[in-house]
Amino acid sequence: MLYALMCKDKPNSLDKRMAERPAHVEHLKALDAQGILKMAGPLLDDDEKPMGSLVMIAADSKAEAEAIAARDPYAIAGLFESVEVRAYNWVFKNPEA
Repeated sequence: MLYALMCKDKPNSLDKRMAERPAHVEHLKALDAQGILKMAGPLLDDDEKPMGSLVMIAADSKAEAEAIAARDPYAIAGLFESVEVRAYNWVFKNPEA
């Protein structure tokens, strides 16, 4: 099952995001190497500055997806104001379909 991790940063946290970015990228690379990561990228505010993350992963359950989300260095550093985990059905332009 695919899950969308929709993460919203706390206000005024761009500096924290940038400081934690190298560890976050390494985390995503590890998920990719395991076949878990399907796509990822920052959500942008009206000024096109990062204000959150959208990460698509494969997991056996919502609980597993939540555990993966909790291991993200951004989450560990307290960057996120909220994290929403939702099952996702990738219908159009799914490269694995």
